[in-house]
Amino acid sequence: MSILETIDSPEDVKRLRASRLPELAADLRRVIIQTCAATGGHLAPSLGVVELTIALHRVFTTPSDKIIWDVGHQAYAHKLLTGRRDSFGTLRTLNGISGFPKRHESPHDAFDVGHSSTSISAATGFAVARDLAGRKNKVLAVIGDGSMTGGIAYEAINHAGQLNKDMIIVLNDNEMSIAENVGALSNFLTRTASSEFVQRFKKNTESFLTRLEVGKGVLHIARKMEESFKGMFTPGMLFEAFGFEYIGPVDGHDLPALIETLENVKKFDTAVLIHVLTKKGMGYKPAENNPALFHGVGPFEIETGKVLKGKGGAASYTAVFGAALCKLAAEDERIVAITAAMPDGTGLARFSKEFPERFFDVGIAEQHGVTFAAGLAVGGYRPVFAVYSSFLQRAYDQVCHDVCLQNLPVTFAIDRCGVVGNDGPTHHGAFDLSYLRHLPNMTLMAPKDENELQHMLATAINLGSPAAIRYPRGNGYGVALDQTFKTIPVGRAELLREGDTAVLLALGTMVHPALEVAAALDAEGIALTVVNARFVKPLDETLIIALVEKCGILITIEENSLQGGFGSAVLELLEERGLSGIRVLRLGYPDSYIPQGEQHELRAMLGLDTAGITASIRNYLSQPVNSALT
Repeated sequence: MSILETIDSPEDVKRLRASRLPELAADLRRVIIQTCAATGGHLAPSLGVVELTIALHRVFTTPSDKIIWDVGHQAYAHKLLTGRRDSFGTLRTLNGISGFPKRHESPHDAFDVGHSSTSISAATGFAVARDLAGRKNKVLAVIGDGSMTGGIAYEAINHAGQLNKDMIIVLNDNEMSIAENVGALSNFLTRTASSEFVQRFKKNTESFLTRLEVGKGVLHIARKMEESFKGMFTPGMLFEAFGFEYIGPVDGHDLPALIETLENVKKFDTAVLIHVLTKKGMGYKPAENNPALFHGVGPFEIETGKVLKGKGGAASYTAVFGAALCKLAAEDERIVAITAAMPDGTGLARFSKEFPERFFDVGIAEQHGVTFAAGLAVGGYRPVFAVYSSFLQRAYDQVCHDVCLQNLPVTFAIDRCGVVGNDGPTHHGAFDLSYLRHLPNMTLMAPKDENELQHMLATAINLGSPAAIRYPRGNGYGVALDQTFKTIPVGRAELLREGDTAVLLALGTMVHPALEVAAALDAEGIALTVVNARFVKPLDETLIIALVEKCGILITIEENSLQGGFGSAVLELLEERGLSGIRVLRLGYPDSYIPQGEQHELRAMLGLDTAGITASIRNYLSQPVNSALT
């Protein structure tokens, strides 16, 4: 029996002999690698914090003590140590355990996460709530893996330092390596600075000196000397300026040092930051050598690290976007590209190499990215901000206030729209149509395939006003790509098929399924008109009104929340035109968060695959006619 098989809760970690903890670390890595090889997942970040996770559960006691994992990319070992060992093989699958901490899964998961940089804000809230209620538990935020580039992290540090509550930030820094000589010095400084004696001596000395007139000057000099010394070896001055006691750096793979440091810091009653240095992908060479690839990876071969490809053939929408943008940028020097820490994920890696002076990675800072783009636009450039749908949510105010209000020519290339798969509700692009459609000056469109995507990109960049193009995660349809770009008339839909039973208005990813549905129902004597809407704003009012007046039945299909989405826009159009007696069926996402699962599984569950759409339309058309809008 492996050590891990004896661990059913963190209490079992505390009971283990210290000499067996490295064996537990090896077991955790083995299971994480085996599971991610089968299901995919955030492998490299979780491998990097195995020892840190063991040390945290060795020293602190969850769920009474609260550990808030930033993003959750780092939480796989935590899940394995907190009662989910037997279900870990279902990681990120439909009806399985989440790839992120979830409060409904375990009392040891203190806070639901999925987007970065939120842990310190949440931890501050936990600490204040604890003190107001008179409780005595510890509160920790484990942040890293790039999350410190998010502005909210610094807003939280500023507030938490001001409050100076009893809380601990563990900064997991996996971008720095530890040389032998620096590591030895760091361990010495860390253990010395965190020891109970040193902290007590420091406080007593400061208290004494502040009571003496001459002592105030001595204290000022002493603090300056300490800060200068720390600044030579650590970034401690930055965090101490925010009001945190800085401890570190600590070797994040040295279990005894981690445990000793945490035991010392546990005795503090003020705000503390522990700087932990880890190696992303630790313990699995392919992940160590290519941490970016294995940050979030699909199924792979354990022996070689070779990622197992899905269905081959068609290029992804992301790749087509990246190639088209490079081609457009070669012809137009005004085009600049912006990403928020996702150059590979958004397809901008090639652009960054071909046009390095016109490529900007702003870090996990979508708000800044949008307003930065606005400044570029005022300066005469045509910025393209490539961003995931669920990440753009964080910059809503900037889109509204800094881009649309000024009617600036910023293009939003919105990737991962609709269901994205195994990352679940924090990552599905279910709301972008709803939160962008109502903004004045915004043009909003969605392509039916990858060829139409590149034409929409050219259209948006040359529009001279705000524009957004939303497209899905995954491969296109393998259609031939035009070598020259066309400008699509703004607000012009595309009539693909005519029938006299009902009008099927399909948007983006739903256009090809709509054609399949129309073909299937045609055999049953149901003749559908199929329209590729292309634009959500502005709608092709002339075509839509003409078609619905002809047959009186309208069906809309979209991969977005029905609340405020494409179908809502069509209903508003009918109301504005005073049309009554039109039967309307809207198909899209329900008013609930969509769980994790493969894209095809989720579309089937939501009734948005061909079979589901066909059944919904057949059932709707069989119902008695209602004289009012439905």
